[in-house]
Amino acid sequence: METRKKNTVFGKCRCCNVEGHHRDLLKEYTTNGAREIYYNMFMECFNLFLSTTPGLSQVICWSCIVRLRDAVAFRTLVATTEQTLLNSLANKDTVFINVPIQHDLEAELVVKREVMREVKQEPLLNEVDQETQEAQDNGLDGDYTDDSEDLLDENDESNVDVSEALVDTGALVEGEAEFVAKFQPSNFRLPTRTTLYANSLSGFVNHLDMLKGKLIFPKTLERLIDESEHEIIYDHKKVYLTEKMAHIMNASTLLQNSNATPFKSKNRFGFPCYYCRSVYENLEKLKGHQVKMHRKAELKKILSGYGAECLVVYADVTDLKCTICDENIPKLSDLKSHLIKIHDKKMYTEYPDRVIPFKLSPTNVYECQVCGFSFETFGSIERHMNVHFRNYVCKECGTGFVTKYRLKVHTKSMHIEGNFPCEDCKKVFTTQQKHKNHVDTVHKMVKRFKCPKCPERFSEYFRRQKHLVEVHGVAPLQYKCNVCDKTFDRRYTLSRHMKRDHLEERDFQCQLCTYKCFTNNELRVHMIKHNGERVHECSVCKKSYARKKTLREHMRIHNNDRRFACAVCGQAFVQKCSLKGHIKTHHLEYSLQ
Repeated sequence: METRKKNTVFGKCRCCNVEGHHRDLLKEYTTNGAREIYYNMFMECFNLFLSTTPGLSQVICWSCIVRLRDAVAFRTLVATTEQTLLNSLANKDTVFINVPIQHDLEAELVVKREVMREVKQEPLLNEVDQETQEAQDNGLDGDYTDDSEDLLDENDESNVDVSEALVDTGALVEGEAEFVAKFQPSNFRLPTRTTLYANSLSGFVNHLDMLKGKLIFPKTLERLIDESEHEIIYDHKKVYLTEKMAHIMNASTLLQNSNATPFKSKNRFGFPCYYCRSVYENLEKLKGHQVKMHRKAELKKILSGYGAECLVVYADVTDLKCTICDENIPKLSDLKSHLIKIHDKKMYTEYPDRVIPFKLSPTNVYECQVCGFSFETFGSIERHMNVHFRNYVCKECGTGFVTKYRLKVHTKSMHIEGNFPCEDCKKVFTTQQKHKNHVDTVHKMVKRFKCPKCPERFSEYFRRQKHLVEVHGVAPLQYKCNVCDKTFDRRYTLSRHMKRDHLEERDFQCQLCTYKCFTNNELRVHMIKHNGERVHECSVCKKSYARKKTLREHMRIHNNDRRFACAVCGQAFVQKCSLKGHIKTHHLEYSLQ
C-alpha cells in the first residue's frame, strides 16, 4: 500500500493552494508498480506547461493527485474507445465490400457509367473528352487523366451524388443504394500534402522530404527493388525517419535561421568553437571567428558525426533574432514556433530538443534562458539545464537528463552497485566510479584541476577555488541563504541547509519509535539504540561500544588526550562532558553567564 507522507515537501499545493506536506511535481513516484511524474501528466493530459520559475510552489496535494489521475485515466479511456470504434468500422467496411454480388458486374458498370454521363454537365465532359483525345494524339495511353484539382472542387456542379442519380433513373436494384453511396466523389478525393502528414503515411512523407533536392539514379532504384524482393518481412513498423536524423534537422534549422552562437561545453580556458574546437576567451571573439571562418551549412555534416544518444548543441541566445525576417525572439522555444508558423519550416516536434540555450554575459554571470535563475559557474548552470530538458528520466531516482548517454553514465555511476575493493588500502566502494575517483585522488595523486593563473594543480575543484581566493585574490563563491543570511561555499550545501533547517524535512522515520531525521545516515546511527549491538572493541581494555565515534573518544583515556581545558583554572579533561561538570561544580558563576 502506498504511503502518502513518504518523501513529501511542506508548502502550498500548486493547484488548490492548500498548505501542508505534499508531493513534488517534478519528482518521480511509484504507485501500484506504475511510475508517474505529475508535471509530465499535466502536459500529456491537458497540454499544460507549468512554470518552474524560482519562488513558485512545486508541490501538489493528495486530493489534486487523485483528480489528476482520474483525468489521465478518462483521457486514456476515450482515446482507446475511439480507436476501437474506428477499427471496428474499418472491419465492417471490408466485410461489406467483400460480399459477392449476383449481377454481371461488367454490364452493371456500363449502365452506371452511362447514367453518370447524363447527370454530369455537358461542357465539362467535352473538356475531358477533348483532353483525352489530345493525349491519344500525342501517343499517350487512352486512360490519361489530368491531375488538376479543379476536377475535384467541392463547388463543381459535376460532383453530384452518384447514388441519388442512379436511384432516380432506376438503375439500382433493391438494397444496392447503400453500396453505391460509398462511391461518392468526396470519398475518392486525392490527398493533399497537408492531409498526408496527418494519416498513416506521415513517416513515408517525411522520408520524401529528406530526399528533396537529391539525385536518384536508376541503378539506385534497381538495387532497392532487388533488395525488397529478397528482404525478410518483419512485424515491427518500418521507420522512415531515424531519431538521429530528426535531431540533426531540428538543430540545423534552428541554428541556420537565427543568430544563435553554437559552442562546445565551456572549459577553464574559454569557449570552444563548435565547428573547429578552437578556444576563445570570450563570446565576442568566438562570434567573430565563426562569421569569418565557418558557414552554417557545415552544421549538418558536423552533427552527423555524433551518435543519436549523445547529440547535443550548446548555443548562446543573447539578443536572439530570426535571420529570415530580422524579428527579435525572446526564447529559443518561441523561435521554433516562429519558424514553423511564419516561415513554414519543417521541424519534427515529436522529438525532444537537443539545442540547449544559454544567456552568457561578460561578467561571468550565467542566466538560465528558461527560468531566469542566475548561476556563478558554467558547470552549475550546465547541470541545472537537466531540470528543464528532462528528455530521459532515471527510473531509480527520477533525475532527468538531456541525452540518453548522460542517463547511462548516471545509472552506471550511481545505481549499479557492487563490491569494488581498493587493492592498496582494501577499502570497498559500492560503484566503479567511486573506486576510480578514490584511486586517482588518494593513491595516484591525479591533480586534474589546474590553476588558470599559475602552474599549480589540485586534486579537487574546491581546493583550486580556495587557492584562487587566498593566493590570487579572486572573489570567493558564496551562496547566501535568503532566510537566515548564512553563506555557503557550495550550492549543494545551501540546498541541504534550506531543506533541513528551514523546511524541516524529515523523510526518514524509525520503524520502532517516532524518531524522524533528515538523512539515512542519521537513521542508521539512531537504530543502534534499538539493536544495541556493540561491535567496536577497545584493543587495550577490551571494552565494547556500539558506535565507532564513542570508541575514538574512549581511546583518548588510554592516550591521555586531555584536549578540553578549563578557561578559569586551566585543568584539562579527556571528555567535554567532564569539563562541563567541572565548571558547574567549581566555577558556578561562569556557567550561569
